[in-house]
Amino acid sequence: MGDIYFEGKQIVIKVHAIKRARQRNIAFPDHVFTVLKTGKVYRFGKQGIKFISRSKRGSIICVGEDLGQVIIIKTIERGN
Repeated sequence: MGDIYFEGKQIVIKVHAIKRARQRNIAFPDHVFTVLKTGKVYRFGKQGIKFISRSKRGSIICVGEDLGQVIIIKTIERGN
């Protein structure tokens, strides 16, 4: 898989996020990359960022941190 960029910043997915995606039955490369490319972006706090994609089966939320030159995805959740 190629690198993913958002606003010119590379997105890095931590090992913890991959473990959580598999634990919550979210298809890691397919659904997660789709959420990062096409999902809505919400910023919170000073550096927090969420990528959210809603569907019939619920939403997938990728929570991360914007460090300036790179975005780190720390965890992946399922929402309502």
